[in-house]
Amino acid sequence: MLPQPKNVIDSERGLLTLVVTEGRMKQKPRTLCDLFYTVVERENEHVMLTKASGKWRPISSSELYKDVLGTARALQQWGIGRGDHVAILSENRPEWAIADFATLLVGAAVVPIYTTLTSEQILYVLHHSGARAIFVSTEKQLAKVEAILESTQLEHIIVMDEWPDTASSTSVVAMVPLMESGPLQRDEAFDAAAKALPRELLATLIYTSGTTGTPKGVMLTHGNLTSNLEVSLDQFEFSAGHTGISFLPLSHITARHLDYALFFHAVTIAYCPVIEELPMVLKEVHPTVFVGVPRVYEKIYNQVEREVGPRGMKRRLYNWALNVGRRHETEIASNRKPNTLAWKLANRLVFNKVREAMGGSVQFFISGGAPLGRELGEWYLKIGMPINEGYGLTETSPVIALNNPRAFRLGTVGRPLPNLQIRIAVDGEILVKGPSIFSGYWNMEMETRDAFEDGWFKTGDIGHIDGDGFLSITDRKKDLIKTSGGKFIAPQPIENSLKANVLVSEAAVVGERRRFPAVLIAPAFAHLEVWAQEHGVHFTDHAHLVADPRVQAAYGHIVAEMNKNLAQYEKLKKFILLPEELSVTNGTLTPTLKLRRRAVEQLYKAEIEKMYADATTPEPVKANS
Repeated sequence: MLPQPKNVIDSERGLLTLVVTEGRMKQKPRTLCDLFYTVVERENEHVMLTKASGKWRPISSSELYKDVLGTARALQQWGIGRGDHVAILSENRPEWAIADFATLLVGAAVVPIYTTLTSEQILYVLHHSGARAIFVSTEKQLAKVEAILESTQLEHIIVMDEWPDTASSTSVVAMVPLMESGPLQRDEAFDAAAKALPRELLATLIYTSGTTGTPKGVMLTHGNLTSNLEVSLDQFEFSAGHTGISFLPLSHITARHLDYALFFHAVTIAYCPVIEELPMVLKEVHPTVFVGVPRVYEKIYNQVEREVGPRGMKRRLYNWALNVGRRHETEIASNRKPNTLAWKLANRLVFNKVREAMGGSVQFFISGGAPLGRELGEWYLKIGMPINEGYGLTETSPVIALNNPRAFRLGTVGRPLPNLQIRIAVDGEILVKGPSIFSGYWNMEMETRDAFEDGWFKTGDIGHIDGDGFLSITDRKKDLIKTSGGKFIAPQPIENSLKANVLVSEAAVVGERRRFPAVLIAPAFAHLEVWAQEHGVHFTDHAHLVADPRVQAAYGHIVAEMNKNLAQYEKLKKFILLPEELSVTNGTLTPTLKLRRRAVEQLYKAEIEKMYADATTPEPVKANS
């Protein structure tokens, strides 16, 4: 039996709560303003790292204080305060955190917006939230806002980059002068007012990326966010001297919560605004903490598989090392480092090369935002890099459960946090109560009512808790597929297993009210093109490539291997190879890289209908380009 987690007593009395964990005592912030002052009062010289002119530059506590207060005073002068909303449309960079803290300190609520959204999508968020001001990062983002400015309630646009020559509105101001106008000494009156803000005050409106339906503004208070803050990552023992990279979009609650947690634990945050630059940033910064969505971990795995190749000495050495890792999975899962000669050799010759590609210093690997495929988790466990998978939603601030170095079980999302109550409904849906649960959706009373059942938040996820208290997620309740024969199929485990193959980028199982399930497969074209060259397959474009009989046969084999592990009613009878990868651009993935199942089905509706129209033989159907 694994050790049970210790309860954390969270008293609402006083400004700060003392939390004792494993002999350590920390002050738990009552509000996010308290978090800011915790960071400031440490007088840390390396709160953040930012890259300018090819060099990394640290940002200290005192510089952060000056920049935040300078920006906050400007908001106050414009009459922005409690009850107001301020949007942020920016990539990850120090100015994001500065704008966030400045808004929170004056009592306003932050409305983060994904930089991948179009002007029309941005307009919906701005109009629905009633934001009075917006921080934008670049001229590109500024142009999006100016295109819709007249239809919004915006009064001020603050640009993070150098002063834009293209600005056409008098409401546009530069952020740098605002930051530089901040005080060099502490402003006691301002600080006291910020520290006195109530825990129940709205801190942020986060608009769900919307895998289905209209985006909803999730209302999270200071209390919601701080109650999740200390408990979620306490078992990782982060501290000063550790470094993490902020590269997942801060518009998403997972990334924002992570940054808050790193701030709280005195971990230095290095900002990576462009995810394509992550491999370089990893080697330059050498982080000790790495948090990614499954898609990021998949890309790392696929790159390793690609470099090893399908055959030859590299492949034989690699397979041998994985077999060694398999024999030591139990030790690795228990946070113990194997000491056999075989392990040391496999680690030196193979596994360390993966670590070096990730900077060479990562001690903690965490995954969230979407389900991590079991096969992918097993691979990382074999190479000595156990990924601590977690689970949560925007509505839960976000963490509900999380594996950690002291309590880890592969295939689960860990034990629920000690300050939450979890219940599994009769139909398997996970219900949750606790201080981190949101208060409702902004201006959506009906949707708010529908989200709760007798005071329990309905997560929409199907799962179960084992005898040791570990939570497992089966699938999204809305994603369950019911065939015409009345059988329910959970598509995500099947899709994740398919994606474990390097030739598969994304997979979408279909079959609602159909006689059998089938799957749409988006190939990983970088790997498929290499495979095609090795097998003498000539092609002019991706549509031509996926139509080749040899390519179809290769994916048919992948599906057939998958079917061996499925129940009869789950077996995939047909598949469609798509001529393009799914992406945020074509609307088939959310900004956090989750599958938009309904969008995929709509985009390829004709191909799906054709596939089911001829159901006599399980042959693949070609998708149009």
